[in-house]
Amino acid sequence: MRIIRIALLLAILFVPVTPQIALAAAEQDSNETNTKFKIHDDLAIENGVIKSKPFAFVNNEYKPEKTTRDIEIEKIIEKYRERHENARLPEGQFIINASAYTAAADECGKSDGITASGLMVKENETIACPPQFPFGTKISIDGMGTYMCQDRGGAIKANHIDIYMKTKKEAFSFGRQNLLAQVVE
Repeated sequence: MRIIRIALLLAILFVPVTPQIALAAAEQDSNETNTKFKIHDDLAIENGVIKSKPFAFVNNEYKPEKTTRDIEIEKIIEKYRERHENARLPEGQFIINASAYTAAADECGKSDGITASGLMVKENETIACPPQFPFGTKISIDGMGTYMCQDRGGAIKANHIDIYMKTKKEAFSFGRQNLLAQVVE
C-alpha cells in the first residue's frame, strides 16, 4: 500500500513539471525540427499517390522522359503547325463565353472520349474551340489555368469555348460564364 501511495505522490509531483520540460525541448534549436521539404518538377500526384516521372540520359543530363500523352500532343501540334503560323489569334486578353461539356454520348454523339484532334479528353486540359483556333493552341483562362484546344463542336463559334469536365454535375454547376482568356505560347 505504501508503494502505491509513493508512486501516486511522485506522479502528482511530476505532472506540473512535464509541460515545462516539453517547452524547453521545443525551444532548443535542432536540425531535426527544422526539416525542409522541396518538391521537384519530376514528381506527379496520381490518385493521391506521389510518383516520380521516368528519366532518360540526354546530353550528359538526366531529363524526364516524355509520356505517351506528351508525344501525342507533340504530334497534334506538329500536324497543325502550319495553321498555327497562319492563324490570326487574338493578342492580349479577350473575353470568352465559357460553358462545360462531358464526353457523354447525349452531348457528343459518342462516348469514347476521343476529341476531334484525335486525343483522349483530359480534365483541366481539354477545351473545344472555334475553328479559328488551331488544335494545340494553348489558352490561359483567368482563374482556371491553361487549357489546350483539342476539340470542336457544332455550337462552338465566335468567342464560345467549351471546357471538358469529367461529370455532368460539375458541368451543370459550372454553367455558362464570361471569363478573361489569353492565348499563350
